[in-house]
Amino acid sequence: MATNWALDASHSEIQFKVRHMMISNVTGEFQKFDASVTTEGDDFASAQINFTADVDSITTKNEQRDGHLKSEDFFDAANHPQIKFESTELKKVDDENYKLHGNLTIRATTLPIVLDVEYGGTIKDPWGNIRAGFVVEGKINRKEYGLHWSAVTEAGGLVVSDDVKLHAAVEFVKAS
Repeated sequence: MATNWALDASHSEIQFKVRHMMISNVTGEFQKFDASVTTEGDDFASAQINFTADVDSITTKNEQRDGHLKSEDFFDAANHPQIKFESTELKKVDDENYKLHGNLTIRATTLPIVLDVEYGGTIKDPWGNIRAGFVVEGKINRKEYGLHWSAVTEAGGLVVSDDVKLHAAVEFVKAS
């Protein structure tokens, strides 16, 4: 029997980190996103996962940089308003860890990706809801998705790294 799990966005975060000037990291996040999980019973190893993030909701705590990220140089929010992920397989490594395989779409480019998932557990909250928590991490090369903008410092280093680290801490509530 299928079990549906709804995202509790108020207890979740979707972030990315990218090297800036090759000496520090800039962290960004999406403020509007949604995800759903469907399992067979309560077994997450059978999970089908779908995720979307609204590109216009990106924030790095710098309005000028956020505007640049939404522009054609990067995400091109006007023409590609969402980032999407759809799982193809969830492989259980042990009681707490999984490998999440799926397709990530950014700027109309869809590529396979494998993400590390840490299962935080399942509990019944004080209101009788069943909740499950996960931390999801991975890395992509932004240029493979058409985010090609680049600049070089006077010393010859990149202003923005090609590698982007992904981080999501998500909580789901059992819906049915």
